[in-house]
Amino acid sequence: MEGQDSRGPDGRAMLTVAVSSRALFHLEEANAVFEREGEVAFDAYMRDREAQTLEPGTAFPLVRKLLGLNRDGVNRVDVVLLSRNSPQAGLRVMASVQAHGLGIERAVFAQGTDRFRYARAVGADLFLSANGMDVEAAIRHGVAAATMIPRRAEESGSEQVRIAFDGDSVLFGGSADAMYHSLGMEKWREYEVTHAAVPLEAGPFKGVIERLHRIRASLTGDDKRLLRLALITARGAPAHERALRTLQAWGVAVDEAVFCGGLPKGPLALAYGADVLFDDVAGNIASAEGCDVTTGHVRHAPAIVA
Repeated sequence: MEGQDSRGPDGRAMLTVAVSSRALFHLEEANAVFEREGEVAFDAYMRDREAQTLEPGTAFPLVRKLLGLNRDGVNRVDVVLLSRNSPQAGLRVMASVQAHGLGIERAVFAQGTDRFRYARAVGADLFLSANGMDVEAAIRHGVAAATMIPRRAEESGSEQVRIAFDGDSVLFGGSADAMYHSLGMEKWREYEVTHAAVPLEAGPFKGVIERLHRIRASLTGDDKRLLRLALITARGAPAHERALRTLQAWGVAVDEAVFCGGLPKGPLALAYGADVLFDDVAGNIASAEGCDVTTGHVRHAPAIVA
């Protein structure tokens, strides 16, 4: 993006988001061709429609809003297309990027090979995809990742971006969840109360919220309103304290915290106005999607590739 290239000494923005073509654009008809007829037919389908701009996909509004944080000459967010498509199919994808006026300059079209060997090279902090297997591959390469359910997206018209995170197994590690299932509710609550001052271990999205926190701190004046962060967790009192004290220990502040205590998350995420809810529980994802809230399904991480 011209005039906004104030990256750090390592060439990185404050947050680098890698996104698949199918998460950024609504490619379900083309994907059906790929699934039914293979890559050659898919490439022909995309070439025949190069002049047709792709419609926004599920991650599109979030990506546009994140790129909108690049202002005052500060490059806060970099978005990189990390696609399994061929370079030939990529022509239509990049033409659509330009037609929609997205400030995306970097792209990898790996034509079915392991695109995640590029993830660290481009400095990806987060990968968003419509394919769960690709998300798992990104996690194995040490990149926080989430599955976005494919759908046509509508933009709200607001510049403000509101991101909501689940706590356990997303921001925090999964040990508390495991202990809950092992001990039961009452003994787990007792444990959480007695360990309220002991920070929870880091989860897969700790680095993401830390970078977003730094982005918000870099905004000045009225621009500080452009980014809001929320914790929306199934925890209820008295287990709330450990979650908040963990964020304090990390030096991370959220604007809003919602302790559901067993309530469905969808209506609460909708009330917050979330542009995306990152959660690891299928039931919470279904609840949010039922309320027309965009979700990112966070998978439990397998072993990370060294």
